[in-house]
Amino acid sequence: MLAQRPPMGWNSWNTFGENISEALIMETADAMVERGLKDAGYEYIVIDDCWSLRKRGEDGRIVPDPQKFPHGMKYLADYIHSKGLKFGMYTCAGTMTCACYPGSYDHEFLDAQTFADWGVDYLKYDNCYVPEHVSSPMLYRRMGMALKATGRDIIYSMCNWGCDDVHSWARSVGGHIYRSTGDIYDNTESFRNIAISQIPKLGYSAPGCFNDVDMLICGMGGNGNVGAGGCTADEYKMHFSLWCMMNSPLMIGCDIRNCDEDTLALLKNPALIAINQDEEARPPIMVFRCAGYPDKSFALFKHLSGNRYCLAHYNFHDDNSWTHMFLENFGIPETSGYTIELFDMDTGDKYLPDDGTLNLNCPGRSCKLYEVKIVKR
Repeated sequence: MLAQRPPMGWNSWNTFGENISEALIMETADAMVERGLKDAGYEYIVIDDCWSLRKRGEDGRIVPDPQKFPHGMKYLADYIHSKGLKFGMYTCAGTMTCACYPGSYDHEFLDAQTFADWGVDYLKYDNCYVPEHVSSPMLYRRMGMALKATGRDIIYSMCNWGCDDVHSWARSVGGHIYRSTGDIYDNTESFRNIAISQIPKLGYSAPGCFNDVDMLICGMGGNGNVGAGGCTADEYKMHFSLWCMMNSPLMIGCDIRNCDEDTLALLKNPALIAINQDEEARPPIMVFRCAGYPDKSFALFKHLSGNRYCLAHYNFHDDNSWTHMFLENFGIPETSGYTIELFDMDTGDKYLPDDGTLNLNCPGRSCKLYEVKIVKR
């Protein structure tokens, strides 16, 4: 099965926008390997919008911009494959892409075959300039059928921004990933609002078809195409761990050729990646929301494979925040004869509930994650 776990990789849009080139993509592929990201699980190098000429060729096919990609896309795909990585590209369900390059509307089967001929392994399919009379599920079904018709295994990333209740039909039209939100920007408010908005819908996400809450902003530092103030190191950790808890695809958006070592360590954090890549891919549940400030202090609880669990406390306040959670919230009644043990994933410190209540402190604008075990009292 394709997308047995959330795909991991890198996408050009967040940092570079239209400023992409063959050299940039090849250097990024090199960096993916040399900086240990491939070994950490990242495998897709995805070119986003602005890679083609403004008009199709005489044969009807989309033409790569020869100034940006002088050797063409097959050459680039072969280079990326030689690194043990996979190659991804972008097009749009409408008549034009979001940046007004040729879209795939009424050219789905031709474009899918073109991508397959080039060696594409991942297609991001956007939602701009779609004619008003056309059904969104029908358009995304078309490309799903077209990709299957090529005979090539291609991850189908449906980027329709959460429109038309996409979570309810993405799997049925062949999607492996469905974008459920608008675009992310490089600031704390953006990723917080995205995460909270999707908590009620995460139950639709499962192996084979995952809820995509957009690309990562870790390490961007307020720069680049979606730079909008930036985040602190602790806030980037909040962002990354939220995406891991929610089983979102992990598509890096920063310049991995030049990102600092702290960013690299976060992106390669094995404990967090293991949560994201857990074989059962179960969504989290909300077990705590601060009264009066439900979007600024909350906790998520997640079932993992092997009878394991994870608890994550997020505090978007400037000051410390306490959680006061009853074990009932986790599904453990007082009469069960069981309790829980928590182990801080950073320090290894052990925490126990007091009289059926769990009281945990989280510093301002940061998060705390715990491994959880159920034990007899």
